[in-house]
Amino acid sequence: MTYSVKEKILALKGPIFVYGASGFIGANLFNEIFKLRNDCYALTHGAQKAWRLKLLNVPAANIVHCDIVSNYSIQEVFNIYKPKTIFNLAAYGAYSKQNNVGLTYETNVIGTVNLLENLTPDMVYVHAGSSSEYGFNCTAPKESDALEPNSHYSVSKISAAYAIQFYANVFQKNAINLRLYSIYGDWEEPDRLVPKLIEQIRFGKLPNFVSPEISRDFVYITDCLEAFLDGALKMSDAIRGKSYNIASSIKTTIGDLVEISRKEFDILEEPSWGSMEKRQWDLAEWYGDPTEAEKDLGWTAKTPLNVGLRKYFEWQEVVRYEEKVLPAFQNPYLNPVITAIIACYRDAQAIPFMYERLVKTFNDMKVRYEIIFVNDCSPDNTEEVLEEICNKDPNVIGITHSRNFGSQAAFLSGMEISTGDAVVLMDGDLQDPPEVIPSFYEKWIKGYEVTYGVRVQREMPDWLHFFYKTFYRIFKNMSYINIPNDAGDFSMIDRKVVKELVNLPETEQFLRGLRAWVGFKQIGVDYIRPERMFGVSTNNWRKNIWWAKKAIFSFSFVPLEIMSYGGVIMTLLSILGIIWQILAKYVFFPDTPSGISTIIVLVMFFGGINLLGISFLGEYIAKIFEETKKRPKFIRTRVRKGVKRYNTSEEIKRLVEEQRK
Repeated sequence: MTYSVKEKILALKGPIFVYGASGFIGANLFNEIFKLRNDCYALTHGAQKAWRLKLLNVPAANIVHCDIVSNYSIQEVFNIYKPKTIFNLAAYGAYSKQNNVGLTYETNVIGTVNLLENLTPDMVYVHAGSSSEYGFNCTAPKESDALEPNSHYSVSKISAAYAIQFYANVFQKNAINLRLYSIYGDWEEPDRLVPKLIEQIRFGKLPNFVSPEISRDFVYITDCLEAFLDGALKMSDAIRGKSYNIASSIKTTIGDLVEISRKEFDILEEPSWGSMEKRQWDLAEWYGDPTEAEKDLGWTAKTPLNVGLRKYFEWQEVVRYEEKVLPAFQNPYLNPVITAIIACYRDAQAIPFMYERLVKTFNDMKVRYEIIFVNDCSPDNTEEVLEEICNKDPNVIGITHSRNFGSQAAFLSGMEISTGDAVVLMDGDLQDPPEVIPSFYEKWIKGYEVTYGVRVQREMPDWLHFFYKTFYRIFKNMSYINIPNDAGDFSMIDRKVVKELVNLPETEQFLRGLRAWVGFKQIGVDYIRPERMFGVSTNNWRKNIWWAKKAIFSFSFVPLEIMSYGGVIMTLLSILGIIWQILAKYVFFPDTPSGISTIIVLVMFFGGINLLGISFLGEYIAKIFEETKKRPKFIRTRVRKGVKRYNTSEEIKRLVEEQRK
């Protein structure tokens, strides 16, 4: 009896997990299942940008963040959701741009083993393998034929296949491996062969090609999805641990693909061969033998290539963004990664609330997030609080400084490691409400590279609020750049601006001033700054004076100008005073008394003026002295990224280099 795709989806045991749901095949599989059942969950990791899930309007409740490299992370989501059917399409290294060898093995091997370790007897596991497992032995191989790897990706996928076989045979885990050939169709990466081909066909043209002899075994996405459903439903003792070729058995060269496309879409242009560089895995005899899949799973590829290309063409026609010719997923503002950087000092009680409110805000916005907490050597239990949060969320990074370097250094420390398309700077005391971030985001989407919060009201005594507002207006008038009134560090900053700020060489930085100094398109968003949720403010009158001095002497020469003008005025007044004393003594008032009081007053007055002038000059000299030392802005002693730990300076340095690529 033949069952429809709908019937197969409804027959799956739930809840259903789709790992790698932000990828091409994973997003399609999740979408097809989720159309019919709401107990399907898209599991993604922070290393990928889940733009597909946003375009599919997936509810935040059905997106689960899980790092398969972390056994702890897997155990936590398994305990919460208790899945019965697991599709694992999480992978790294399939594309040439994915060239981190360590991450290839971590994701494809360690991640697979972690999932298999946590499978229970009532769970079904279907793994997305790859035809790359055959490597050089790529001419219609059977599943029992030799595996001859030709890349790190190939080795890692072979290892995963053997792990599945081991766990199935030794521990009776219900798991199989599907070796996928060249899957194409909806939501495929825009820089891949078929999407680029169809894009050019839209204009009556053809893209550049490598060689007409290179072959593929093309399988349309809907056929591929059905293979996963068949694998889950046909799971039994007879097939668990096995690998199956998901292929059409048809060898299609790039030359064949071009001719089929030209005929299907009436393209007159002749192809340009050899205009692209050949990749090391491009092979002339790459196609598969799906006999075992048909026998054991009842699966065959049903969609002819010309029909699949036509379907993909029609899908691309529908999925547009603001009526642009390019497909929707090529718009850079769709589902970006937003990094929140929180400077923490005596904020241990507030951090869990900050984390929960940030996650809720980002999920409501349907954007991927990265949260960086910077522990600026806080004397409370911030370390333990961050440890717990990092263990459960791979998108959280915890940084620990060797001493208290100040909030400006903490922000820079986070910005240097951040990977987001934009960063949000926040204090850890919850006086910068996460709920304002969507307003920042709206401005960023409209093209503003810096959006800063404007404190229209502070929940504090009126007299203190008055002094704050007065200072900002005095500072604005004194500064040689246009610094907005009532704007603190709370802001959203585009990646290009972050790079400029991080690369500035000065040691002592006043970010809200530098943010204005670098320029770019900026705008403010009004908000009410609440009181601290816990504890008391670490600011006091001495620290506020220090901040005021830091701001003024960093972005204003007015103190020096005042002393210059004051010196000229005092000198003129002194000359006039001397002339008056002479005239008064000898011409107008001969009886004018002489005494030491006048001298004392003048000495004290001019002495005070001199001392004030020297102090102003000293402030500037001190800043020059500090800058000439070129000490680091901060020193990190530990970095956590999810469950990973970086404890030595060499490890932290490598992490920073990887993050900034």
